[in-house]
Amino acid sequence: MTSPAARAITTFMTEPRLKSGLWVRALIRRCEVEAVPAMVVRKGDEAAGNVYVTVNQLDGTARVYNRAFRGDGTKVWMCVTGAEPVGTRDADAYIARQQEFDPDIWVVEIEDKQGRHFLDEDVDLGDS
Repeated sequence: MTSPAARAITTFMTEPRLKSGLWVRALIRRCEVEAVPAMVVRKGDEAAGNVYVTVNQLDGTARVYNRAFRGDGTKVWMCVTGAEPVGTRDADAYIARQQEFDPDIWVVEIEDKQGRHFLDEDVDLGDS
């Protein structure tokens, strides 16, 4: 019997992946359809760059999302800045730290007063 962590790694390594650049363009298009501004603020590796999505709520607050895998291998978007929105400076500082660690990341910023992220997979706000 394999552990949940081993199953997550196996799932991650064997599942076909959509190229990061194509996925980012699809997210931006999804936002455009809803008349919500979205832009690439940092272009990463076209094939496999890690993607961060920042949702600027246009009130001085934002949330930052990044893809993660739960222990059972389920894909989820994690709100890496916590359950509550943070100041935009704090969100920008988080992204800056990630860029230092991994120069190939993508950063997409969505500007939406309602705080919609337009992500199509489960989202974990980090409050559990």
